[in-house]
Amino acid sequence: MKPRTKISVLFSLLPLIVLQAQEEKTYPADTLLSKPSVSLARKAFILPIAGWQRISYSTGGLNCQYYPSCSNYGAISIANHGIGVGTLMAADRITRCNPAAFDYHAQGSQDFLTADFRIKDPVNLSAADTDKSPLLAAVLSALLPGSGRIYAGRTWDGIFGLIMFSMPAASAYRMRDNTGSFGFMFYASAAAVFYGGEIYGAWRTAKYYRNPE
Repeated sequence: MKPRTKISVLFSLLPLIVLQAQEEKTYPADTLLSKPSVSLARKAFILPIAGWQRISYSTGGLNCQYYPSCSNYGAISIANHGIGVGTLMAADRITRCNPAAFDYHAQGSQDFLTADFRIKDPVNLSAADTDKSPLLAAVLSALLPGSGRIYAGRTWDGIFGLIMFSMPAASAYRMRDNTGSFGFMFYASAAAVFYGGEIYGAWRTAKYYRNPE
């Protein structure tokens, strides 16, 4: 089955899946799928997240260190901010969900853990008191993914950001002789999303997170 055919089948099945989600709100993303205020296009992008939650929320080894979890953060971002911005926000969160997250949040706030010891990181934040320029951070990451986060004080986030962009970009480059293939389109799209996520993430880091001391 061709990629375009698969997408057409997905959109044709989406109303049925949404109706099922309305009847069984088992996972967080299902609630967004059942909301009339969320457009069908946004629900199409939330749908794979709801599918992933059926795996991750049922497997102990896939528990997320953040609250809300990365999957739910992405679903909320897409529902509230649209497909474009929401997808970049989700990419930024995936990058920040690395082993350095606990220390960075501990340095930034005394009240950063939930009752079950997950890191609080809501979708919407208040601007922090920092001496870093969000615009400069964004420009730096546009020139070299990850460098804007490093400038803003989160070196490990910058390193992971560069890795998250480089891996799909390298795969797409290796497939450059077959640009019409599904594999090339997948890796090129992933690289573009994480590149945009790096620019957004650098801006967000400089604006919303206090610099580690």
